[in-house]
Amino acid sequence: MLRVLGVLLAVLFAIAAAVLTWPVFFRVDQMFPLAQAISFRPLIVAGFAVTALVFLLFALARPLRGFALSIAAIALVAAGIGAATLVSRGLGTTELPAETETSVRVMTWNTAGEATDPAAVAQTAVAMSADIISLPETTIETGEAIAIAMRELGSPMWAHHVEFGVDSWDARSTTLLITPELGDYSVIASSQDGTSNTAVLPSAVAMPIDGEGPIVVAVHAVAPREEYMDQWRDDLRWLADQCVDEDVIMAGDFNATIDHMQRLGVDGGTLGHCRDAAADSGNGALGTWSTRVPALLGAPIDHVMYSSHWRVTGSIVLKSMDDSGSDHRPLVAQLEPVD
Repeated sequence: MLRVLGVLLAVLFAIAAAVLTWPVFFRVDQMFPLAQAISFRPLIVAGFAVTALVFLLFALARPLRGFALSIAAIALVAAGIGAATLVSRGLGTTELPAETETSVRVMTWNTAGEATDPAAVAQTAVAMSADIISLPETTIETGEAIAIAMRELGSPMWAHHVEFGVDSWDARSTTLLITPELGDYSVIASSQDGTSNTAVLPSAVAMPIDGEGPIVVAVHAVAPREEYMDQWRDDLRWLADQCVDEDVIMAGDFNATIDHMQRLGVDGGTLGHCRDAAADSGNGALGTWSTRVPALLGAPIDHVMYSSHWRVTGSIVLKSMDDSGSDHRPLVAQLEPVD
């Protein structure tokens, strides 16, 4: 009887390990509460590794040996596959490549409203030579202050903005800064009036006025809290739909990792036709949230995405800004147009 129970428990553990390791295959990547759990794949890998070690110790006791070795073997396989996935996405790079005449640097930083000093945002953006800056949870007043500070530092920017409602919650605002060197841009009407947008928190779709240049989307999807799961899934589908043109750059707080997006990728894309810049340049496993934990243990939910007109040449997660006030880390990617 105990042997049968042990086999049953081992089978159940194997199923649980498979679900957590391949959530997309089992189509649970957008289901509560697994969507939340798989956001922290490094912690899952660490948990499997610890489980393997514990049950290897249990295997020293003869009555438990068979069961313990089975659990340890399953945990080791799950930890190994999870670790390989993290390595394939990239465990971090420390610098960007040299800029070229055609390169475009894109920065995204959820500033958590007034938690982050506009001067710190401006100085970071100028230091990174950012051409496009997506600022979720940033009011237009703060965005203009950042743009003014950047101008004084020699990097003028145009400020664009979308706001939902008139309350004082900064998460209802998303600001987008674009260098004049990319031309004049305007946020489309459907973004402004909310007829086509993310459901709860605003995203901004900006189009080049003269038709020359990329479509730029500053993203803020709602977090996958239990009461917002339907809206979160709708947000990801809406964002995938924005990535149908060959010349699109999306950046912001997606409140989702690559694991949540894979079923929405088209023709090799990560989300719609867009690819993830961090994952394609060695930073896809580094957590951008939360700054309370080391980057290797966090959730990579902030992204820079690009479509087929572009290729990524480098990216960096700025861990040096962990004490800036925001609970998100800035992410910067360098893109080059495809010849």
